Amino acid sequence: MTSGEMGSLLIIGAALLDQLIGDPIRILHPVVVMGWWIRQLRCRVEQWAGDHPTKLRCGGGLISLILVLGSAIAGWCLERLLWLPSPWQWLGVAILTVGLASALAARSLTDSVLAVLEALPARDEGDLETARRKLSWIVGRDVQSLDQAGLLRAAAETASENAVDGVFAPLFWMGIGALLWMVMPAGPGPLALAWAFKASSTLDSMLGYRTGRLRWLGTAGARLDDLLTWLPCRLVMLTLPLVCPPWSRWAQRVQAAERDGATDPSPNAGRSEAIYAHCIGIQLGGENRYGDRVVQKPVLGADQPTASLGLVRRVLNASRRLELLWISALLMIQLAIIH
Repeated sequence: MTSGEMGSLLIIGAALLDQLIGDPIRILHPVVVMGWWIRQLRCRVEQWAGDHPTKLRCGGGLISLILVLGSAIAGWCLERLLWLPSPWQWLGVAILTVGLASALAARSLTDSVLAVLEALPARDEGDLETARRKLSWIVGRDVQSLDQAGLLRAAAETASENAVDGVFAPLFWMGIGALLWMVMPAGPGPLALAWAFKASSTLDSMLGYRTGRLRWLGTAGARLDDLLTWLPCRLVMLTLPLVCPPWSRWAQRVQAAERDGATDPSPNAGRSEAIYAHCIGIQLGGENRYGDRVVQKPVLGADQPTASLGLVRRVLNASRRLELLWISALLMIQLAIIH
């Protein structure tokens, strides 16, 4: 078996493992380790830079370089286990499969969104505190003032936006790594690239805020995350309509998503939500509250119905079908290259 073929099998195994068990609670997750390093490095940089914008920007760039490069090297070192003589090679396969699964969040995202839906009362006027609490675990917005319609919209938005960040972007970089192995077996592969992306995503989630020192400290991480997510996001825009019939509306949906999503300040978040809005037929966007700050997000799919239980579940089901399509496409690309 060639290294490229091994890469594809590892990705399939990781996707299955992620769908089956998600993120085990009792096992140390790589993202937790990345988060620990970010906190330690941030403390050192802030002690040195104080409130000086230029120093904070430089320090943020250094944090990004250390974390992303370090994560890639750690993944690359683990990949070398594959080339140990048998029976140790199978231990390498198991370790790499678990490592790749740790970069995917399909099961955890689905479970988190479904937990919010299941906590909603049967009637609109019921107790919403449980649903609000569970939603607060997966979104950054203020949830205390949300009614049932607001909770459903927030659940749909996080399911569509985080599908790109948590599933398709890492899956894309895994695929690039598997293809690289076909031409450079000893080079960085699926795990190295997936963990490098995960490091940039973790940097953005922890430092990518426009408040206080983070306005400068988090710039490098946020820009890198935007860059690494740019192409996977556009590929989601192009492929999601293929798993959401009718296919005759492919061009119309892609154009509408680009039109709506381009108005969002983020180069990726608005577009990822917009393509789901137009493929599923659900209205997203509007007013969000972050503490004392109110943000008016662009309305996506303005002519579509507002979020409901059924529509949020359709968002999750569409992501599941699209993940299967992407993995199938990777296998077909490799077969075409081999033959």
